[in-house]
Amino acid sequence: MSEQTFLTDIKTIRERARQHIEDGAVTEGYGADRETVINILNEALATEIVCVLRYKRHYYMADGLSSSIAKGEFLEHAQEEQQHADQLAERITQLGGAPNFSPEGLLSRSHSEYAEGETLEEMIKEDLIAERIAIDSYREIITYLGDKDPTSRRVMEEILAQEEEHADDMASLLEGVRTST
Repeated sequence: MSEQTFLTDIKTIRERARQHIEDGAVTEGYGADRETVINILNEALATEIVCVLRYKRHYYMADGLSSSIAKGEFLEHAQEEQQHADQLAERITQLGGAPNFSPEGLLSRSHSEYAEGETLEEMIKEDLIAERIAIDSYREIITYLGDKDPTSRRVMEEILAQEEEHADDMASLLEGVRTST
């Protein structure tokens, strides 16, 4: 039985590192279509920005006796969605792309919608729907990235885990609001 050796000798790795240094973090071993990945990540970035805006609105607009817990969740989620946007923007620049923060076309790039909701229950429902959209689309992104871009995949997996927590939080809040009315 032979031992498997490291796939590439260090001399070859060193030589490859000196080639195309203008590509920064993207080396010859990068297996994905970089432009496609940048576009996908920019769509996820738009999704996160829309979620920040929606959660912030809900934070400021929620009122009533049962709104204090929801307001805390809305604010926390807005801050976490902003962190997701920052992570995505950072990864886009690592890939040599430009994060698209332009408000023009933001909703058309976003996977989720910006639905305001009038009542606390409607706000929570809209946030839960948006989280469910993000969960499904981010799972598809993770599947697409596979082994071709493990770093972007890991970023998306971390964001997905938090989006699932957000959905769980919103489902609990929705149940609480329904039982208190």
